[in-house]
Amino acid sequence: MNERIKLADELHRKGYSCSQSVAVACADMVDVPKETLFKATEGFGLGMGTMDGVCGALTGALLIAGLKNSSGNLTSPKTKGATMKIAKAMQNNFREKCGSIICRELKGVDSGKMLCSCPDCIKHGVEVVEEHLS
Repeated sequence: MNERIKLADELHRKGYSCSQSVAVACADMVDVPKETLFKATEGFGLGMGTMDGVCGALTGALLIAGLKNSSGNLTSPKTKGATMKIAKAMQNNFREKCGSIICRELKGVDSGKMLCSCPDCIKHGVEVVEEHLS
């Protein structure tokens, strides 16, 4: 298990959401304080708080993608297309690893069959960050 995955697992066991665990564990890849990443991802956990949305581990990963790839140029934004392309690839990769990108489906809320546990979603969230942004 690599260091970021190990850290993300430790953070989750400490009470961080899936989204917070992935984003904070990948903080070394972006120039944003861990506390800011923690705050920014707080509403993304548990499938955006309702289990109906995108898995928190993936949203944490996508936040890192935007922070890493965006030019941050407010007057002439030109990196959006490239970032969206990375985000799409990350989503597809995560779906392949986990079986879905929707929290409710991953946890088997309606089907009774869990596709991927939170610890595994977190692990795969960190993996897609490393695979697409390193």
